Amino acid sequence: MKVKSVFPTEIALFKALYLAVAEAEKRWTMRTRNWQEIMAQLSTFFQERLKDYLC
Repeated sequence: MKVKSVFPTEIALFKALYLAVAEAEKRWTMRTRNWQEIMAQLSTFFQERLKDYLC
């Protein structure tokens, strides 16, 4: 059984996320709290995907 995804490729997913964040960013008025904790968790779960984007 093959499961279909809403996004045909991983790149399509990243583009949709980028556009959603860019749109939401226009309305953000506060700084993101606990950013270091968020990045630590993302790094743990998505280490391979984030290594090219993080220093």
